[in-house]
Order: sequence, then structure tokens, then C-alpha cells
Amino acid sequence: MSIAAAYLDNLNPEQRRAVEHGAIGPGPVAPLLVIAGAGSGKTNTLAHRVAHLIVSGADPRRILLMTFSRRAASEMTRRVERIARKVMGDNAGVMTDALAWAGTFHGIGARLLREYSDQIGLNPAFTIHDREDSADLMNLVRHDLGFSKTENRFPTKGTCLAIYSRCVNAEAPIEQVLGASFPWCAGWATELKELFACYVEAKQRQNVLDYDDLLLYWAQTMNEPEIADDIGGRFDHVLVDEYQDTNRLQSSILLALKPGGHGLTVVGDDAQAIYSFRAATVRNILDFPTQFSPPASIITLDRNYRSTQAILAAANGVIDLARERFTKNLWTDRNSGTKPQLVTVRDEADQARCIVERVLENRESGARLKEQAVLFRTSSHSGPLEVELTRRNIPFVKFGGLKFLDAAHVKDMLALLRFVENPRDRVAGFRLMHLIPGVGPASAQRVLDHMANDPDPIAALARAPIPPRAGEDWKTFTAVLADLRHSNWPADLERARLWYEPHLDRIHEDAETRRADLVQLEQIASGYASRERFLTELTLDPPDATSDQAGVPLLDEDYLILSTIHSAKGQEWKSVYVLNVVDGCMPSDLGTGTTAEIEEERRLLYVAMTRAKDDLHLVVPQRFFTHGQHAKGDRHVYASRTRFIPASLLALFDKTTWPIAAAGAASRPASNGPRIDVGARMRGMWR
Repeated sequence: MSIAAAYLDNLNPEQRRAVEHGAIGPGPVAPLLVIAGAGSGKTNTLAHRVAHLIVSGADPRRILLMTFSRRAASEMTRRVERIARKVMGDNAGVMTDALAWAGTFHGIGARLLREYSDQIGLNPAFTIHDREDSADLMNLVRHDLGFSKTENRFPTKGTCLAIYSRCVNAEAPIEQVLGASFPWCAGWATELKELFACYVEAKQRQNVLDYDDLLLYWAQTMNEPEIADDIGGRFDHVLVDEYQDTNRLQSSILLALKPGGHGLTVVGDDAQAIYSFRAATVRNILDFPTQFSPPASIITLDRNYRSTQAILAAANGVIDLARERFTKNLWTDRNSGTKPQLVTVRDEADQARCIVERVLENRESGARLKEQAVLFRTSSHSGPLEVELTRRNIPFVKFGGLKFLDAAHVKDMLALLRFVENPRDRVAGFRLMHLIPGVGPASAQRVLDHMANDPDPIAALARAPIPPRAGEDWKTFTAVLADLRHSNWPADLERARLWYEPHLDRIHEDAETRRADLVQLEQIASGYASRERFLTELTLDPPDATSDQAGVPLLDEDYLILSTIHSAKGQEWKSVYVLNVVDGCMPSDLGTGTTAEIEEERRLLYVAMTRAKDDLHLVVPQRFFTHGQHAKGDRHVYASRTRFIPASLLALFDKTTWPIAAAGAASRPASNGPRIDVGARMRGMWR
């Protein structure tokens, strides 16, 4: 092995310790926590660990690797093969092909539920609802219970689903969830419990699972000792990436898989835990070592390969003030005399002009636009900048927004496939029938009721009375369902598209643009072995939107990146500009209710700062506009530098003021002149 292990020589000492932990030797492997700082080569280390386990004799069929996206799992598998090939040659491909249990928590859960369905009373032909379909079903149940006609306004379908999801993923009682996250709904606890019980019954009648069910059913399955032992016994090694972003339900599943922690490796960074709004909890990673006896080993990766030392010093300073964390100070040998800049500007308009000028200056110095990124706490914060970029004809792409499956026309096509796969899926059937001219809610409900108890729902649909105003469109609809029932994958999707295109032309003015999405959907489908796999994996890991979202500019090969901090996690750019680094925006006024919320806001700033490789600019407007955060409504407020950069840290930054004259002050009122809100005056004319 000493000769073969030369493939580990490119790792630093801490990375190598993490890779070699328990790989060779008798007895069970002790649990391991790898605290991987930003830019410390986390993915490379995890891939090397998996490859090293295989090279050292571990059976790849008995390795479970869970990541937070299917694409990440695929990329990890490719890396493992490249690394193993250095030792095993052509045999590496055969071995890594056997690494079949690599995927997301939800994807692995769906697969296990189908395999163990006969032992847990689940029909293996279940279909999976995405968030919008789940909300629609929740709304149908909400309406049937009469909650849509209450004297006082009942929570909307989206709010109801969010409450249900938080209860499930946080493993918290509804009263606690309402008090902490939905206080305006606290008076509806009894009704919500009834709604959720009926929602669960409706899903079971229709043989559908929602996104949360994939974890909930898995966790419930693991409560059965015999099945838990069987599932846990299938894997000698379980590795989890981004552990700081897991919720309590995922942690419960993991601990049930490996109660003693043997063979368990989790990788993450408590300083980058920023997804509590998804019910993720930083407690999972903070408390992980003490879950086992003896405690798990901890290895810290603190050498950064991304940023300059000056940027890391500032980022370390910010996170050092956190109340609770694993001790870690990032360092690098990339020295630079340029400190991060704290740039004070007058207001958001000047902030936009300042950033545009600096972006263009960098471009003239040789940095492409796409090597630069503007980050912000909330999507709405980039509004003035987007206007300025458009005015200056600078192409940009904004990350965060609709996903591919949220586009109405794509959802229509998938509803057709889901309804063929599972004719008891009322949400899919209801959506499809609404596409047909002359079919309203009442007609659709009558047809679905007619199908509900028939052992052959598709045949029952063909026998159902035709809605009076549907005509030939109804016959075409039932014919396509009958055709698709006998699966000929992936040709099914072309047949479905040909049925849908007349409706697409009738419903949408931009039908040609949307038609391109449907062609893309066919191309995606060709990569899946069956309709069931296609529907499952596309729902769990959707690609980005195209026509329903501003995508990459077609006429420009270079473009500026705009992104929320949440969407930027895991990315890096040569130059990074952070908007609105002021109290009220960072931390957000809405994120200062508890100490835990404030600490997460601090971590958000840390994540933003550690995206920068060479240049970091934190912009501090003296005035900014707030939308609906105060009792006084929308208004401009005077701002102060974020509390996360107190005076004690200022020596780590270069403080500058963006010169008003540089933006052409002659065309604007002087900074000390009167300020008026013309928009407010215009609104007042009509009140």
C-alpha cells in the first residue's frame, strides 16, 4: 500500500488523516466528524476517502454516500473513479459502478421505501408530489373541511404546507412550531391538526407521497428494530456531506442507521449553517461527537485554497464572535497586501452606481464579468442594481427564482405522466382536466369521484359521463391516457407533448418559447430507464428554469453574477461585492428575534465573505429602503454598519467612501440638498 498510496500525496496532513481514518485495520470504524472550513477542499477530501475505502478493500456496494443534490452525488462518483483509477487502473470503473448507493437523503429514501414497501404497508407504485402539488392537495382538503370559508381568515394552502413541513422535519409539536415560526396562526392549532390528519389520509388514498414523506416514512421504518437492523446492516460505511444543513428528521435516520456510529463519517462546517428556514439545525453538527460513546473523532480542515490571507483574517474575525462553534481559523499561503474594503455610500442608488463602476474597472483590468459576483441577503435588495445594470447595458444572471418544474407548462406535462403512472393522484388529474375547454372544477371533481373506487381507474374514466361542454377534446384526452397506459419509454413523452401542444398554444402567448422547454424535457427523459425513475428523480432534483426565468443572456458570452447568499453557498469568484452590509439588512430586521436567529445571520455574512478569492467589497449605504418590515410600512431608513463588524474589527478592513463626484453629481441633487419621495407624492394623488 505504501507505493499505491502515492495518490494521497497531494493531500495536506489534515485531509490525509480524514481520508485514512479507519480505512485499514480490524474491527469496526469509529465515527468521524470532519469540520471542513470554507475553501478547504471538502469535496476533494470526501471523494478521496470513498476512493481510499474502495482501494483498501471495502465493498462499494456496501457504501452509502448522501449529498444534498443528485448532481453532487454524480460528480462525487466521477471523482472517486478518477482517484481510484490511479491505483486500480481499468478495474476502477467496474468498482465505482458498484457505488450504487450515492444520492440525496430524499432519493435514497424513495429507493428504500420502494424496496421495503411490502414490509411497511406501502404500495410500491406510489408517485411523489412536489411542493406545488402538495399545496394543491392541502387546499382541496382544506376546502372539503370548510376551512376556506371560516369567519376569520384561515391560513393559506402554502402556509398550511409550510407549517406541516416544519413539524415533520423539525420533529416538533405543532404548538411549538406555531409559537416560534407562525405566531399569527397560533389560534388555529386544533383545526390544523385536523387538516393535517385528513391531508395524510388523502395522500394514502391516492397512493402519493410528498417530499417530506420520503424522510418521514423512512424514519418511521427505522423505528422498527428488525427492519432498521436490516437496512443498517447493508452498509459498512455511511458518509454524509453538508451535515450542518440537515434537519432533526435526517439526523434521526442517520443515528438509526448506525446507532453506535461505526463506519459513520459526516462532513460539514458549523460556520456555514444558514438554512434554518428549511428546518435545518446547526445543533446536529455541534452535538454530533457526543452522540456516541466514546465520542466521535474530530478532524478540522482549516487550510483554505480559495481566498487571500487578508480576506480570511476578516472572515475569521467575524465568525470568532459567534457564541458557540468548533474552534477553527482559516489560513492560507496566498498572501496579499489588499484588505477587504468597507465602502460607505450615500444610498442604494449610489450603491448600485459604485458597484457598476468597480465591476467595469475590474473588467478593464482583465477580469471577466462572470468572475465577479454581487451577493445580497434578500432577493429584493438587488432591485436598484438590476435597474442600473440594465441602463448601462451590462448583461447579468440572477440566481434564485423559479425552478424548471415550477414552470406551468412543464408541470402540465408532468401531471399527465404522473396521472398515467398513478390514476388515483387527484391533484394531477384535476390539473389535467382543467386544461380541457369546458371542464370546470365541479365537472372534474365528479369524474375523479367516479374513478375513485374503481379497481381500473383509467377504464372507469373512459366510461365516465363526458362533461357536457368538453366535446371532442375529452375524447382525445381519454385516448391519450389509454395510449400512455402501455408504456413505451421514452417515446411516451413525445406522444404526451403532441396532445398538449394545442392546449399550450391556446393558453400561453409565448408558446414557442415554452415549446422549447418541452423538447428539453424529452431530452432529459431519454436519460432515464423508465417513466417511474424519471418522475421520481426529476421531482427530487429539478434542473433550473429556462423560459420562466431570466437565464444566461443569449447574445453575451460574459455576464455578471447576481445571487442571494443562500444560493451562493459552495461557489467562488475572483471579486465579490456584498450589498447592504447594515443593520436591518444584515442582520435582517426579521432575523433578530432570538439569539439563534442572530447567530445564523452572522454565519450568512461569513459565507458571503468567504466566497471571494482576491477582492472583497462590503458596501454600507447610509440610507436604504425597507419593504413591509416596520409598522410604518415601506420607507427609507438611516442605517448603521452591521453589528457583526464592530469597531474592534475595523483594522482588518480598508475603510473607503465612494466619491459622489465619480458618479456624475452634476446630474443629481447635492448630497446636502432636500430629499423628497416623489413616489409617495404620486401615490398620494389617488388616495
